Amino acid sequence: MMRLTSSAVVVLLFACSAALSHAQESVIWSFHGTPNDGAAPTGKVAIDREGNIYGTTQYGGTQDWGIVFELSPSPGGTWTETLLHSFCQDFDGYQCTDGAQPIGGLITDATGNLYGTTYSGGSGACGFQSGGCGTVFELSPPSVPGGVWTYSVLYNFCSQQNCADGALPMGRLQLDSSGNLYGTGVGGGNGGVVFELSPGMNGWTESVLYDFCQKGKFPICPDGYSPKAGVTLGKDGSLYGTTSGGGSPKFEGGGVVYRLSRGPNGWSETVLDSFSSQSGSKGGDLLGAVNFDPAGNLYSTASGGGKFNLGTVFRLSPLNGGSQATLSFDGSDGAGPVAGVLIDPRNGTLYGTTTGANQNLGTVYKIRGKDLTVLHYFGGSDGAEPKTGLEADRHGNLYGTTEFGGDSNMGVVFQITP
Repeated sequence: MMRLTSSAVVVLLFACSAALSHAQESVIWSFHGTPNDGAAPTGKVAIDREGNIYGTTQYGGTQDWGIVFELSPSPGGTWTETLLHSFCQDFDGYQCTDGAQPIGGLITDATGNLYGTTYSGGSGACGFQSGGCGTVFELSPPSVPGGVWTYSVLYNFCSQQNCADGALPMGRLQLDSSGNLYGTGVGGGNGGVVFELSPGMNGWTESVLYDFCQKGKFPICPDGYSPKAGVTLGKDGSLYGTTSGGGSPKFEGGGVVYRLSRGPNGWSETVLDSFSSQSGSKGGDLLGAVNFDPAGNLYSTASGGGKFNLGTVFRLSPLNGGSQATLSFDGSDGAGPVAGVLIDPRNGTLYGTTTGANQNLGTVYKIRGKDLTVLHYFGGSDGAEPKTGLEADRHGNLYGTTEFGGDSNMGVVFQITP
């Protein structure tokens, strides 16, 4: 089981990594759907120190509403899958009270507990969709090897009137050193929210840290709206993230990069940069989480815009201010990145995925300085349309998922080997 915080894991995982100029892609698992397997993974995986991989699929399982899975390496290079939870086991009327459609992937704490979100389901009274507006859940490992994991719903969204507490979480959670969870809801509030879940003697308490579109009227929201990615905890204790819309007093807002800072009167938002939905050098429609290099520069991706209108990787510098496109995808090297980037803390090398490319179904790439290298082009049987970011093990191998492709066109988990 994993015994490290997420920030410590990143440093450890890259400690033995090597340059991936010549990389080998292999499918370590092809999903086959209901009832005994998952389908359509869209969330980032988590990896423990023994090399076990944990993740979610938004469909598949016994009720076809998604699963949590574990992949364990075996001698000879094979992998064994274990279903830790099939969603919609608890069904009440028309709602999956234990949640449904886990889109955002998983994180883990120091004792091996897994945390994630579901986009729908739960017991909240949801006006957005008939099947519930999502949950935050926990899976606790068994006390003895081979035992059953314990599943718990920590919070049901739309538990407050008019969904003021948020709804429809799509991004990955963030965990701080005190055990608090942070995340986003693309719905609820005025234009989506950033929330905190804090553990206590009587369970978990949810607090809304910021409600988007406070500075306008939807869909014109200068402070952003629709945060589809999760937040990243900075070294300064602030939360950083992106929104897919807003950022302009006009209709062309293509999202913002924001910082939430804690003060004596609560949390306040600062828009670090705004993007446009129109074709431009910086891009627009921000769907990925942010990440920081060793110098404190912030990186993420825009799924559209750029020189060729196929998306960009951009950087925000704390020294120079403002953003600049590090790279505009042109199709030959990828197109349509919807996830953020993984950064090697030793040298600032970026690793990421795109959902498309000329004559191909997505790419895995790396950027070192101004040079981009495509590590792999997806073709279908080896996966198609990777919509998640990458994770690394302590040997420097990269892992990710594709929503489609594989043996049954239901997605794969892949490995990029140096």
